[in-house]
Amino acid sequence: MEQNISKGAKKILFLNTFTFTICFAAWMLNGVLVTFLTSNQIYDWSLSEMGWLIGIPVLTGAIFRLPAGILTDKYGGKPVMTGLLLICAIPMFLLSFVDSYMAFAICSFGFGLSGASFAVGIGYTSVWFPKEKQGLALGIFGAGNAGAAITTLLAPSLLIYLTNDLENLDAWRKLPIIYGAVLVVVAILFFLLATNKKPASNNKTLIKQLAPLKDLRIWRFGLYYFLMFGCFVAFSQWLVPYFVNVYFLPLVTAGILAALFSFPSGVIRALGGWLSDKFGGRTIMYWILFCSVFISFLLIVPKMEITSPGKGIMAKKDGVVTSVTATEIVVNDFHYKITERVGFVDNIDEETYLLPTKEVWQEVIVKVGDEVKKKELLAKGITKIYFQANVWIFAILAILIGSIWGIGKAAVYKHIPEYYPEEVGVVGGIVGVLGGLGGFVCPIIFGYLLDSTGLWTSCWIFMFFLSAICLIWMHQVIQKMMHSKHPELMKNI
Repeated sequence: MEQNISKGAKKILFLNTFTFTICFAAWMLNGVLVTFLTSNQIYDWSLSEMGWLIGIPVLTGAIFRLPAGILTDKYGGKPVMTGLLLICAIPMFLLSFVDSYMAFAICSFGFGLSGASFAVGIGYTSVWFPKEKQGLALGIFGAGNAGAAITTLLAPSLLIYLTNDLENLDAWRKLPIIYGAVLVVVAILFFLLATNKKPASNNKTLIKQLAPLKDLRIWRFGLYYFLMFGCFVAFSQWLVPYFVNVYFLPLVTAGILAALFSFPSGVIRALGGWLSDKFGGRTIMYWILFCSVFISFLLIVPKMEITSPGKGIMAKKDGVVTSVTATEIVVNDFHYKITERVGFVDNIDEETYLLPTKEVWQEVIVKVGDEVKKKELLAKGITKIYFQANVWIFAILAILIGSIWGIGKAAVYKHIPEYYPEEVGVVGGIVGVLGGLGGFVCPIIFGYLLDSTGLWTSCWIFMFFLSAICLIWMHQVIQKMMHSKHPELMKNI
């Protein structure tokens, strides 16, 4: 198959992947920068205002993916990607001069366009590779999602360095200048090194380009990508407060663990492309959605402590209580042994427990001299059940589901050039829009669920049901396709 790859395709793939990584890092900047500005009391923004500032770039990058994909199909990736980088650099530079919430929001809206680079890269990459190689190529390109981890890891250290260990807080303004300069440099390199190429049928009118959007299949792909990409983006930021509030970890440690979630999910996307080429996107999607349902289910159970009535002690015959000690109750001459509390549950966080752990004990409710009847309660039983939801087990499962979503992102986009070879930019754009909207909407949904249930794991309940809906819908569609194409085989199933 090697001879079917266009000359210069590998160079374009490298350029696209590198550029998308830089754009993704810029796209995620507000998650770190807004947290820094508020935690150091540079700006007194409310939690809701912070949420909007973090979400605005994600929303912009999502809604502009469709027009970016259309422009890529029409004019090719080279001019569109170069122009996008330069346009994004302007509000990024201007961010260093703002001193109001509204100005910060407007600049965030502007550099959020960097998220639309995904639709440009998808369309531009696919035209360079044959159908049987597009899964791997698009998977490698999608590894640029790891740009989220770059910002999560480097931006905090840069802010500490630029502000001279927080002694000159106003020096935070140098960070957007650095990001803007990088965008300009990458734009120049891209323009000089890239070779433009457009789909064969790039002369379609806008109406014809948008015609595939009437196909329900595209919206189904969009739902898959809402889960695989949107939830990945959402958790890249949501896991930081999750680790802090549930496990009481320092902010730096929480950031590192969140980066460990983001990085493999982005890099492993190339593996997802290779697997999709080898085994088919449909087969991979089955496994990914099943694993997403299973792991989400495991993460639903919260860290909890439950106290419940347990087995008590009842009098076996009538009598008078003659003695009560810490270890027994004596009624006449009959001795009842009391289960004492050990108290190991109080220090349970010092050990590692995979499964729920319990402690049972009994508390006396009678006193010396009391007359008791047969089957009367002498000591009440108490059972305390504790589920540790160990932080390291949680982190491993979170990283695992993030990596699985990374493979799934490539599997979703494997379908697009197969079904829509001449409209990859447009179809990839709308699927990317829906995925990007997931990154904007999901943290809001998580917040409402947390407020209404009081459970941090409510976000995983949402993931469980969303994954199950995707799996069931895909299975029903495939069954319907098999019935229509091979009815004789389906009679035996």
